Amino acid sequence: MVKARLDARAATAREAGGLPAIGITMFGVTTPAVQKIAADLRGDFECLVFHATGVGGRSMEKLVESGQLAGVIDLTTTEVCDLLMGGVFPATEDRFGAVIRSRLPYVGSVGALDMVNFGAPDTIPERYRGRKFHVHNPQVTLMRTTVEENERMGRWIGERLNQIDGPMRFFLPEGGVSALDARGQPFWDPDADAALFRTLERTVRQTGNRQLIRIPKNINDPDFAAAIVSAFRTLFGRTGVRRRLAR
Repeated sequence: MVKARLDARAATAREAGGLPAIGITMFGVTTPAVQKIAADLRGDFECLVFHATGVGGRSMEKLVESGQLAGVIDLTTTEVCDLLMGGVFPATEDRFGAVIRSRLPYVGSVGALDMVNFGAPDTIPERYRGRKFHVHNPQVTLMRTTVEENERMGRWIGERLNQIDGPMRFFLPEGGVSALDARGQPFWDPDADAALFRTLERTVRQTGNRQLIRIPKNINDPDFAAAIVSAFRTLFGRTGVRRRLAR
């Protein structure tokens, strides 16, 4: 149903000579950043926001595969947590695959990689008993990822990023990867974040096209969102996508 509605919106935009559509991934704990990014880009792009609940990420990548998106701002890659650690909102093993194959302008980040999603507390696997949890509501329990898990995610994501040959920038927010991972908040863990960033930097083969960028801000800080917007505009302009769509 969601895909059909988006297909219809994309067709209408094309018929009307409308704005190029881009996909943006969001979770509750990255909402402020996505709202600012979408607001800043709205005059030039049709911003389609996908909630990163497994299905959301797959829906976005299907639209990338079908040629209906002109670029991606993959701010919230949290579905990788659930894929690797057994949460309830997992990506598939083909996460990032559509971007790899399409070579679209891609700006990404590590949004909500501090958490694995489970249901009610009594549904959490026994192997995770004793871990740091945050009860979001009676049906949603979040588990903080550890240093070792962040190293694992950094390797997995980094190996996928190495396959992206299109224009790519991947941002690392040193002030925390979600609203819960900020100074004074329940999931604030600079060591875990540092392990993630360090592993990504060791894994990703950086080139002129493929770059990691550290920003000394929390992911929801307006300055971080501004850096994302600036990078996306630069990459999009370089590819000539706007000119092709305008013809």
